[in-house]
Amino acid sequence: MKICGLSSAATLEAALDSGADMVGFVFFEPSPRNLSSGEARALGAEVRGRAQKVALTVDANDAKLEAIVDALAPDILQLHGNETPARVGAIRARFGIPVMKAIGVASGADLAKSKAYASVADTLLFDAKPAPEAVLPAGNGQAFYWSILRGLAADRPWMLSGGLDPSNVGDALTATGASGVDVSSGVESAPGMKDPARIAAFIAAVRALSPAGPSR
Repeated sequence: MKICGLSSAATLEAALDSGADMVGFVFFEPSPRNLSSGEARALGAEVRGRAQKVALTVDANDAKLEAIVDALAPDILQLHGNETPARVGAIRARFGIPVMKAIGVASGADLAKSKAYASVADTLLFDAKPAPEAVLPAGNGQAFYWSILRGLAADRPWMLSGGLDPSNVGDALTATGASGVDVSSGVESAPGMKDPARIAAFIAAVRALSPAGPSR
């Protein structure tokens, strides 16, 4: 499971202590969770191999990606914009870092585009498709009909995001069979303000479904 949009040492520690598998850091200026290179460097150093570091970007150019890689040394690059399959493949080849590609979902028709990314992305992340007027591509607290994903036969490992919180993540996992989940606004007390208690509750709810195996 991934806790995304962490921006303070206290909330990062809460995610690590609670057993998050991945901790996500946002590099997108319009987001209230956006980090500077200095902030990312400091937080990244605190992880110390206790979880995988994920850098979330939105249509970033190579220069920005280079700066992010230098500051955070991420284990995964999360591409959450309109990156084409060719662009995803080029980023993976250039940086040699596993790539997670986000796919916005509002209906079953949206799943078809994921097939084009199967050969270039290491992991797919199915998220709620933002409204056309939305400023942010993620972290809006929106959900979609999880039943769309039931029985999905993806060619790559995939995770679920969008509108998840401690109260509904169990239902989401049961409905979709997702192998992983990603949360941001669902563990916040205000936009960009992570809540340690909600982080712990979310992770506990996920682990309750698979206590003996790897975290989902």
